[in-house]
Amino acid sequence: MNNNLALIEIRGATGGDEAKIWADDLLRMYSRFAEKNNWKTQIISKGVIRIQGQNVYSSLKNETGVHRVQRVPTTEKRGRIHTSTATIVVLPEIADTEVRINPQDLEWQFYRASSHGGQNVQKVSTAVRLIHRPTGAVVTCEEERFQEQNRQLALELLRAKLWEQEELKKESTMAGYRSAIGRGMRAEKIRTYNYPQNRVTDHRLGKSWHNLEVIINGDLTKIVGAFSSTTS
Repeated sequence: MNNNLALIEIRGATGGDEAKIWADDLLRMYSRFAEKNNWKTQIISKGVIRIQGQNVYSSLKNETGVHRVQRVPTTEKRGRIHTSTATIVVLPEIADTEVRINPQDLEWQFYRASSHGGQNVQKVSTAVRLIHRPTGAVVTCEEERFQEQNRQLALELLRAKLWEQEELKKESTMAGYRSAIGRGMRAEKIRTYNYPQNRVTDHRLGKSWHNLEVIINGDLTKIVGAFSSTTS
Protein backbone atom coordinates (compact mmCIF):
# COMPACT_ATOMS: atom_id res chain seq x y z
CA MET A 1 0.00 0.00 0.00
CA ASN A 2 1.28 3.42 -1.00
CA ASN A 3 0.48 5.99 1.72
CA ASN A 4 1.53 8.82 -0.58
CA LEU A 5 -1.34 8.35 -3.00
CA ALA A 6 -5.11 8.40 -2.59
CA LEU A 7 -8.00 7.79 -4.97
CA ILE A 8 -11.14 9.71 -4.03
CA GLU A 9 -14.54 8.83 -5.48
CA ILE A 10 -17.45 11.19 -4.75
CA ARG A 11 -21.04 10.46 -5.78
CA GLY A 12 -24.26 12.36 -5.23
CA ALA A 13 -26.69 10.25 -3.20
CA THR A 14 -29.97 11.46 -1.66
CA GLY A 15 -31.31 14.75 -2.94
CA GLY A 16 -31.54 14.62 -6.74
CA ASP A 17 -29.82 17.43 -8.63
CA GLU A 18 -28.80 19.17 -5.40
CA ALA A 19 -26.93 16.00 -4.34
CA LYS A 20 -24.98 16.09 -7.61
CA ILE A 21 -24.13 19.75 -7.05
CA TRP A 22 -23.05 18.90 -3.51
CA ALA A 23 -20.80 16.12 -4.79
CA ASP A 24 -19.13 18.63 -7.14
CA ASP A 25 -18.67 21.05 -4.23
CA LEU A 26 -16.94 18.35 -2.18
CA LEU A 27 -14.70 17.42 -5.10
CA ARG A 28 -13.65 21.04 -5.38
CA MET A 29 -13.05 21.19 -1.60
CA TYR A 30 -10.61 18.26 -1.65
CA SER A 31 -8.89 19.57 -4.78
CA ARG A 32 -8.28 22.93 -3.10
CA PHE A 33 -7.11 21.21 0.09
CA ALA A 34 -4.62 19.30 -2.04
CA GLU A 35 -3.38 22.55 -3.57
CA LYS A 36 -2.83 24.05 -0.11
CA ASN A 37 -0.70 21.03 0.78
CA ASN A 38 1.25 21.11 -2.49
CA TRP A 39 -0.19 17.74 -3.46
CA LYS A 40 -0.62 16.80 -7.10
CA THR A 41 -4.23 16.32 -8.22
CA GLN A 42 -5.28 14.39 -11.29
CA ILE A 43 -8.85 13.91 -12.58
CA ILE A 44 -9.51 10.29 -13.56
CA SER A 45 -13.19 10.48 -14.49
CA LYS A 46 -16.39 12.19 -13.39
CA GLY A 47 -16.33 12.31 -9.59
CA VAL A 48 -12.98 10.53 -9.23
CA ILE A 49 -9.64 12.21 -8.51
CA ARG A 50 -6.15 10.92 -7.79
CA ILE A 51 -4.10 12.85 -5.24
CA GLN A 52 -0.39 12.32 -4.76
CA GLY A 53 1.66 13.75 -1.91
CA GLN A 54 3.31 12.97 1.40
CA ASN A 55 1.04 10.93 3.70
CA VAL A 56 -2.02 11.86 1.62
CA TYR A 57 -3.86 8.58 2.23
CA SER A 58 -3.43 8.58 6.01
CA SER A 59 -4.51 12.24 6.02
CA LEU A 60 -7.72 11.65 4.05
CA LYS A 61 -8.77 8.06 4.78
CA ASN A 62 -11.18 9.21 7.51
CA GLU A 63 -13.14 11.20 4.91
CA THR A 64 -14.78 7.99 3.71
CA GLY A 65 -18.50 8.01 4.46
CA VAL A 66 -21.69 9.97 3.90
CA HIS A 67 -21.41 13.77 3.93
CA ARG A 68 -24.72 15.57 4.53
CA VAL A 69 -25.45 19.17 3.57
CA GLN A 70 -28.28 21.38 4.83
CA ARG A 71 -28.79 24.54 2.78
CA VAL A 72 -31.10 26.43 0.44
CA PRO A 73 -30.35 25.23 -3.11
CA THR A 74 -29.91 27.83 -5.83
CA THR A 75 -32.90 26.28 -7.60
CA GLU A 76 -35.15 26.68 -4.54
CA LYS A 77 -37.60 29.54 -5.14
CA ARG A 78 -39.28 29.52 -1.72
CA GLY A 79 -36.14 29.69 0.37
CA ARG A 80 -36.63 26.27 1.93
CA ILE A 81 -33.68 24.40 3.41
CA HIS A 82 -32.97 21.06 1.73
CA THR A 83 -31.01 18.11 3.05
CA SER A 84 -28.87 16.20 0.57
CA THR A 85 -26.01 13.73 0.80
CA ALA A 86 -22.98 12.54 -1.11
CA THR A 87 -20.87 9.44 -0.52
CA ILE A 88 -17.09 9.60 -0.40
CA VAL A 89 -14.70 6.68 -0.73
CA VAL A 90 -10.97 7.20 -0.17
CA LEU A 91 -8.76 4.38 -1.42
CA PRO A 92 -4.99 3.85 -1.31
CA GLU A 93 -2.80 2.79 -4.20
CA ILE A 94 -2.47 -0.99 -4.10
CA ALA A 95 0.52 -2.78 -5.62
CA ASP A 96 -0.21 -5.49 -8.18
CA THR A 97 1.49 -7.96 -5.85
CA GLU A 98 -1.14 -7.24 -3.15
CA VAL A 99 -4.17 -7.74 -5.39
CA ARG A 100 -3.57 -10.02 -8.35
CA ILE A 101 -5.98 -9.66 -11.24
CA ASN A 102 -6.42 -12.36 -13.86
CA PRO A 103 -6.35 -10.65 -17.28
CA GLN A 104 -8.97 -13.12 -18.50
CA ASP A 105 -11.40 -11.71 -15.92
CA LEU A 106 -11.24 -8.27 -17.51
CA GLU A 107 -13.43 -6.77 -20.20
CA TRP A 108 -11.99 -3.67 -21.83
CA GLN A 109 -14.16 -1.15 -23.65
CA PHE A 110 -12.84 1.91 -25.47
CA TYR A 111 -14.74 5.01 -26.52
CA ARG A 112 -14.29 8.67 -27.36
CA ALA A 113 -14.06 10.85 -24.30
CA SER A 114 -16.70 13.48 -23.69
CA SER A 115 -14.28 15.64 -21.69
CA HIS A 116 -12.43 18.68 -23.01
CA GLY A 117 -9.05 17.00 -23.19
CA GLY A 118 -7.99 18.29 -26.61
CA GLN A 119 -8.50 17.12 -30.17
CA ASN A 120 -6.74 13.80 -29.70
CA VAL A 121 -9.08 12.89 -26.84
CA GLN A 122 -12.14 13.94 -28.84
CA LYS A 123 -11.33 12.19 -32.13
CA VAL A 124 -9.72 8.94 -30.94
CA SER A 125 -11.14 6.26 -28.64
CA THR A 126 -8.79 7.05 -25.77
CA ALA A 127 -11.32 6.66 -22.94
CA VAL A 128 -11.45 3.35 -21.10
CA ARG A 129 -14.20 1.42 -19.36
CA LEU A 130 -12.93 -1.60 -17.44
CA ILE A 131 -15.23 -4.36 -16.16
CA HIS A 132 -14.13 -7.02 -13.69
CA ARG A 133 -16.41 -9.93 -14.59
CA PRO A 134 -16.22 -11.95 -11.33
CA THR A 135 -17.32 -9.02 -9.14
CA GLY A 136 -19.10 -6.79 -11.62
CA ALA A 137 -16.92 -3.84 -10.61
CA VAL A 138 -16.75 -1.14 -13.29
CA VAL A 139 -14.29 1.76 -13.51
CA THR A 140 -13.82 4.40 -16.18
CA CYS A 141 -10.98 6.72 -17.06
CA GLU A 142 -11.18 9.29 -19.83
CA GLU A 143 -9.15 12.33 -18.82
CA GLU A 144 -5.73 11.40 -20.20
CA ARG A 145 -4.78 12.10 -23.82
CA PHE A 146 -3.61 8.58 -24.60
CA GLN A 147 -5.41 5.26 -24.24
CA GLU A 148 -2.49 3.49 -22.54
CA GLN A 149 -2.39 6.11 -19.78
CA ASN A 150 -6.12 5.66 -19.19
CA ARG A 151 -5.69 1.87 -19.17
CA GLN A 152 -3.06 2.08 -16.44
CA LEU A 153 -5.16 4.45 -14.32
CA ALA A 154 -8.25 2.26 -14.76
CA LEU A 155 -6.30 -0.79 -13.58
CA GLU A 156 -5.01 1.18 -10.59
CA LEU A 157 -8.53 2.22 -9.61
CA LEU A 158 -9.91 -1.30 -10.12
CA ARG A 159 -7.15 -2.82 -7.99
CA ALA A 160 -7.98 -0.37 -5.17
CA LYS A 161 -11.70 -1.18 -5.41
CA LEU A 162 -11.05 -4.92 -5.25
CA TRP A 163 -8.79 -4.39 -2.25
CA GLU A 164 -11.57 -2.41 -0.59
CA GLN A 165 -14.07 -5.20 -1.23
CA GLU A 166 -11.78 -7.72 0.43
CA GLU A 167 -11.25 -5.44 3.42
CA LEU A 168 -15.02 -5.02 3.82
CA LYS A 169 -15.48 -8.79 3.67
CA LYS A 170 -12.98 -9.22 6.48
CA GLU A 171 -14.64 -6.58 8.62
CA SER A 172 -18.14 -7.90 7.90
CA THR A 173 -17.34 -10.97 9.96
CA MET A 174 -17.28 -8.74 13.03
CA ALA A 175 -20.53 -8.56 14.98
CA GLY A 176 -22.57 -5.46 14.35
CA TYR A 177 -20.37 -4.23 11.52
CA ARG A 178 -21.83 -1.62 9.18
CA SER A 179 -20.16 -0.39 6.01
CA ALA A 180 -18.27 2.85 6.58
CA ILE A 181 -19.40 3.99 3.16
CA GLY A 182 -23.12 3.61 3.76
CA ARG A 183 -25.87 3.69 1.17
CA GLY A 184 -26.15 7.46 1.07
CA MET A 185 -29.30 7.76 3.17
CA ARG A 186 -29.64 10.95 5.20
CA ALA A 187 -29.28 9.14 8.54
CA GLU A 188 -26.05 7.40 7.53
CA LYS A 189 -23.86 10.42 7.99
CA ILE A 190 -20.36 10.97 9.28
CA ARG A 191 -20.44 14.75 8.83
CA THR A 192 -23.01 17.52 8.41
CA TYR A 193 -22.40 20.85 6.68
CA ASN A 194 -25.09 23.22 7.99
CA TYR A 195 -25.11 26.43 5.97
CA PRO A 196 -27.78 28.36 7.95
CA GLN A 197 -25.77 27.82 11.14
CA ASN A 198 -22.38 28.26 9.42
CA ARG A 199 -21.21 25.02 11.02
CA VAL A 200 -19.55 21.74 10.12
CA THR A 201 -20.07 18.86 12.55
CA ASP A 202 -18.24 15.54 12.53
CA HIS A 203 -20.54 13.05 14.23
CA ARG A 204 -17.81 10.51 14.97
CA LEU A 205 -15.76 13.04 16.92
CA GLY A 206 -18.78 14.92 18.30
CA LYS A 207 -17.02 18.13 17.34
CA SER A 208 -18.03 21.20 15.32
CA TRP A 209 -16.22 23.96 13.43
CA HIS A 210 -17.55 27.29 12.17
CA ASN A 211 -16.57 29.34 9.09
CA LEU A 212 -18.16 26.77 6.80
CA GLU A 213 -17.38 28.66 3.59
CA VAL A 214 -13.68 28.68 4.45
CA ILE A 215 -13.79 24.91 5.00
CA ILE A 216 -15.64 24.31 1.73
CA ASN A 217 -12.92 26.33 0.02
CA GLY A 218 -10.36 23.76 1.09
CA ASP A 219 -9.34 24.65 4.64
CA LEU A 220 -9.65 21.16 6.12
CA THR A 221 -6.52 21.32 8.23
CA LYS A 222 -8.28 21.48 11.62
CA ILE A 223 -10.74 18.71 10.76
CA VAL A 224 -8.07 16.37 9.38
CA GLY A 225 -5.82 17.25 12.29
CA ALA A 226 -8.55 16.35 14.78
CA PHE A 227 -8.43 12.74 13.61
CA SER A 228 -4.64 12.69 13.80
CA SER A 229 -4.78 13.83 17.43
CA THR A 230 -7.23 11.07 18.37
CA THR A 231 -4.91 8.38 17.03
CA SER A 232 -1.61 9.79 18.27
